[in-house]
Amino acid sequence: MARVAMHGAAGRMGLSITRILAEGTDPVLAKAIDRAAVAGKDVGLLAGLSANGVLVESDVDAALEGVDVVIDFTHPTASVPFFEKLAGKGIPVVVGTTGFEAEGRAAIAKLGQTVPVVFAPNYSQGVTMLFALAAQAAALMNRGFDAEIVELHHRLKVDSPSGTGVKLAEVVQRARGLDYEKTKIHGRSGQVGARTDDEIGVVAVRGGDIVGEHTLYLAGMGERIEITHRATDRQIFARGAVRAAGWVVGKAPGVYDMFDVMGLERP
Repeated sequence: MARVAMHGAAGRMGLSITRILAEGTDPVLAKAIDRAAVAGKDVGLLAGLSANGVLVESDVDAALEGVDVVIDFTHPTASVPFFEKLAGKGIPVVVGTTGFEAEGRAAIAKLGQTVPVVFAPNYSQGVTMLFALAAQAAALMNRGFDAEIVELHHRLKVDSPSGTGVKLAEVVQRARGLDYEKTKIHGRSGQVGARTDDEIGVVAVRGGDIVGEHTLYLAGMGERIEITHRATDRQIFARGAVRAAGWVVGKAPGVYDMFDVMGLERP
């Protein structure tokens, strides 16, 4: 039975994961880590469940004692220093935090040299399948079909484009033999000129309580293909993260993703 520590336990995703873990017996929630303002509160009650006896702790070192795996859903500024502690203790981690810059991605790669890490921009099984279908479609419908991505999220989301939107664009461009960093367009304004063949537009929409929606458009002359994934319940991300936490325990050091967790070929 894997014992899970939830880093960011009082956040939206942390509480969702608490609810998912309460449904089964393996893995189990053993520790809850969050800021001092909520320390001492029962995380079960915070999640709208019965008290489970797991109190939120702000002392990270103490909270990591006796756990088998950590799930991290916080913010890059909190995650990066946290990774240093995990490396020293040899604890596997599922990283659900998004919005990392180059420094944060480098920290994840470094952590993967000593412990197994699952790092995915989105833990939904459906989104993982979206990536696989998008890669196939982008490769088959290449020249003559322009690739554009639109992603929608709730008004409180702080990073843009979403990690999933960026990953989807990377998958599409890689399938076409292109470099996302050299061809990306994040919105257009003014007299930008005609669209080039190789560019990929990624547009972010923010509003209301939208959980998450990503659409790949392959637009040709007189026809277009649309591949869409819509999330209507945040629990899908929690279920995927919990599945990843159970899977990563006992794996060799390295950086894995949901394709590894689900046993799928990476596009």
